[in-house]
Amino acid sequence: MLLDLANLYFRAYFGVPESLRAPDGTPVNAVRGLLDFIARLVTDRAPTHLVACMDADWRPHWRVELIPSYKAHRVARPAAEGEVDVEEVPETLLPQIPVIEAVLDAVGIARVGVAGYEADDVIGTLTERAAMPVDIVTGDRDLFQLVDDARGVRVLFPVKGMGTLQETDEALLREKYRIPCGAAYADLALLRGDPSDGLPGVAGIGEKTAAKLLAVYGDLAGIQAAVEDPNSSLTAAQRRRLTEAREYLAVAPAVVRVARDVPLPEFDAALPRRPRDPGAVEELATRWGLGGSLERLL
Repeated sequence: MLLDLANLYFRAYFGVPESLRAPDGTPVNAVRGLLDFIARLVTDRAPTHLVACMDADWRPHWRVELIPSYKAHRVARPAAEGEVDVEEVPETLLPQIPVIEAVLDAVGIARVGVAGYEADDVIGTLTERAAMPVDIVTGDRDLFQLVDDARGVRVLFPVKGMGTLQETDEALLREKYRIPCGAAYADLALLRGDPSDGLPGVAGIGEKTAAKLLAVYGDLAGIQAAVEDPNSSLTAAQRRRLTEAREYLAVAPAVVRVARDVPLPEFDAALPRRPRDPGAVEELATRWGLGGSLERLL
């Protein structure tokens, strides 16, 4: 089980009342909401391995070089040379992030992030290497591209707060998006575009049209070949729009598709059976008033 950590603690922050506070008055709604969610996942799904995947760089420079608008609207402060852009994060969430990390470390749940890469890339690499079925837990549809029935890879997608999980497999992708597999989702996403990530997409090509093009031509390469083929069934408008977007389509796959070859550090992914550092767990529980949320996780 791979957790898209930042995505999940953002969801917990907005889904749990800020009235949950530590003894010193610091909000701990994201901490407690996330711990409750992980406890529920472990109880209901019984994973043998659990990894919290992190954004060591939420807006990697190599992606921005290809598409400068990538996540640009979410930059709170541009980075100084050699640093990472600062993401816009609610003021009352910021102090909770180190607490989340400290609790996961004390409990013994693996946290993995790699400089220059997003959590999505860590998840893609771990999925590529996995010798067992994989459940990816995220509210980010971009990771639908990793769905693979043959390898037992699916996405557990929260649809109502954190309480209801959509089990996303190839059948659901066919039903909801009219595409055959996870790999096709990346092509659908880059053709359609995604304002939340600053991806422009191809003007005039929405989700339904993108799905129809993929159904006819198979993948992005097939669509691009059709543009060059005067006998293809593309309409004149589609051919023009795809031609005008040639430069974008040349770089978009590298931005939209997750990396699968990230140099990961050594770590133990096994689900811990007892806390790694009981003393730290007790201290964190007391200091931050984590109460039943941490007890349920333990």
